[in-house]
Amino acid sequence: MTSTVNPTRVNRAGLTGVLVLLFATGWGANHFAAMIPVLHDRETLSPTVLNGAFGIYAVGLLPGLLFGGGLSDRIGRRPVVLPGAAVAGLGNLLMLGWHQEHGVYAGRLVVGMGAGLAIGAGTAWAADLGGKAGAVLAGVALSSGFALGPLISGLLATFVASPLTVPFAATGVVSVTLVVIALTASSTPSAIPPQSAPPGSASGPVGTGIALLFSLPMALWVFASVTLPLVVLTQNLDERYRGPLSAGVAAVVALGSGVLAQFAGRRFGWGPRAGVMGAILAAAGFGVTAVTGLSHSPLGSIGIAVVLGVAYGLCLRDGLIDVETMAPPRARGALTGVFYVFAYLGFGLPVLLTFLGPRGGVAVPLTLLAAAALVVAVHRAMGHPGIPARWPARWPAGHLPHRDPR
Repeated sequence: MTSTVNPTRVNRAGLTGVLVLLFATGWGANHFAAMIPVLHDRETLSPTVLNGAFGIYAVGLLPGLLFGGGLSDRIGRRPVVLPGAAVAGLGNLLMLGWHQEHGVYAGRLVVGMGAGLAIGAGTAWAADLGGKAGAVLAGVALSSGFALGPLISGLLATFVASPLTVPFAATGVVSVTLVVIALTASSTPSAIPPQSAPPGSASGPVGTGIALLFSLPMALWVFASVTLPLVVLTQNLDERYRGPLSAGVAAVVALGSGVLAQFAGRRFGWGPRAGVMGAILAAAGFGVTAVTGLSHSPLGSIGIAVVLGVAYGLCLRDGLIDVETMAPPRARGALTGVFYVFAYLGFGLPVLLTFLGPRGGVAVPLTLLAAAALVVAVHRAMGHPGIPARWPARWPAGHLPHRDPR
């Protein structure tokens, strides 16, 4: 007989502790967006170097995401998540005293390595503790950290006397302190019990292949969407609007829109159709930017940030739920890591646009991204098991398919 994970029987403090760690990891990973203009002005680092440092974080992520989730499936979430969160904090402390090009690259690489361990295994841990709600809350906690990190560091860099040290110290110390506190938090069992689901249920485990088939196309538009307004558009604002605080505001607008979209999707029961809308909004944001270019007024940048932020939130939410509902529980950590690997490919978008801009413009790559996002929307709308092709006409009363309560 198989057993079912019952989140209500788990100490809620355990889930809260995991979410706090994910929030701190998101803060430490993304606050660097607000430090880009500070490092440019005070250390004369070029935009190419700074965008490269922003992107090298994704290189550090790959080993942790690819192997950390699978390792946590075998030995438990706790021994992977806590060291990962601590390493991410130490990476920011490394940049505290080493602001030159090599130090920034090294620090961002270390942050990525730690975040890769914490994010993939931590998201699976939250899903173990809370099911679909846990998976959604993990995305919300990360998104909130991603959003508030640049704002907090932007405020510190603007109003404190040591803008190159205090923001790095704040996030590093908070991350390491939370890990120490979390050492006493509740843990999920090392062996994840298998889940059962009604036959034919669209929300029961159906295999790794189907889980990847529908989750990975969502992953492609997660950080590709949000890095465009957060990094690229803020760097192309008029000089009077640039600065660490503008990056913080962009993060709050874009990522905050994503957080609200995730809550709305659950509150109003949008189901997997929300992923269709997320891909369509990603296509709209890329398409508009392809036509209008990268230089916008603050109001125009905010409008694009809202559209792409909602796209980010819906794609992240539905992709994670696809993994949680379709993947076998004993492979959930590994598949969550794979999902995030594809999501973090979007961190290469600022580097790509910086490289292509002087060599022919950004219209063509952004148009291709918009077209690809539309293809993903069609793929999901026509093939997702939670979106019956002819519902409700195909299903007589009393014989409705399982409705995924996402």
